[in-house]
Amino acid sequence: MSLVSPILQIEHITRQFSQTILPAVTQVSLTLHPGKILGLLGPSGCGKTTLLRLIAGFEPVQSGRITLAGQIVAGDGHWVPPERRDLGMVFQDYALFPHLNVAKNVAFGLARQKTKSDPVLQTLALVGLKGLENRYPHELSGGQQQRVALARALARRPSLILLDEPLSNLDIQVRLHLRREIREILKDTHTTAIFVTHDQEEALAICDQVAVMCQGKIEQLDDPETLYRYPGSRFVAEFVTQANFLPAQRQDSMWKTEVGNFSIQPDLPQEIGTLMIRQEDLKLHPHPESQIVVRDRHFLGRDYAYWVQTPSGKILQARLSSGAIAVGDRVNCIVNADAVTLFP
Repeated sequence: MSLVSPILQIEHITRQFSQTILPAVTQVSLTLHPGKILGLLGPSGCGKTTLLRLIAGFEPVQSGRITLAGQIVAGDGHWVPPERRDLGMVFQDYALFPHLNVAKNVAFGLARQKTKSDPVLQTLALVGLKGLENRYPHELSGGQQQRVALARALARRPSLILLDEPLSNLDIQVRLHLRREIREILKDTHTTAIFVTHDQEEALAICDQVAVMCQGKIEQLDDPETLYRYPGSRFVAEFVTQANFLPAQRQDSMWKTEVGNFSIQPDLPQEIGTLMIRQEDLKLHPHPESQIVVRDRHFLGRDYAYWVQTPSGKILQARLSSGAIAVGDRVNCIVNADAVTLFP
């Protein structure tokens, strides 16, 4: 069986803008194979956009090496400028030329060559903009403008496409529709891509692999399901799952919390820890003698969000399909014990 060479290989790259602050990117390494979509996920200031700019060549690396399609483009004494890297770029603000129509925006940067088919019209049809080639950016909706930006990046058939929070300026319905379309287009064209976002659901829905970043480092790199079900640190658990966290104390072979005692594998050698309970794994049952009280309830369409307060004052959040429990009710918390995770 032949091994497929990676499209992108990053080895221990670092970028620091000032000696008085922490590096924006610290000793980051990753490998991306052809046809895969990698998500860079994290809060503002975690280094994900800086990492994207290092790959694109907009920022120089201070140490480490970047190899793109088998060619060293940064590090080890090599430097390839952005325009000579085989990359496509989709920006958050679309970056379309207002004085050019759709077709000319997509054709910008394409080498003029005689072919039997028009790559511009082909790409516009691919992104669902057939017939709009003569319109100007101001005549398009936000979603259509983003499709033009995607078409421009795809038209050159680059080795790698970089997408920097491309959906963040769109309203929720357009974002939900377009994120499915973007994944379909990238998969249909076998395009390798890196997708930067701070939206957890977006990253999990679009990407084959997700790298969660924190303070310039990759905290965990995994497929979406593994990342969600088995977070490798409390930071990943908090950012990706938005779960509840409860103090836990060892009592014989069990871990004791305010909402019950749990036998957890693998166990920890410490006597105290923190138990992670996802919102969907916390069920509420009315019980008039319970000391846990419902403090708030929000209707979210398909389900309800509940906030309950434990005797110690801890606020926990639960997601339920029913809204039968009212604010002020006393409830017992029933936890899916197989789904909890213990952190030191």
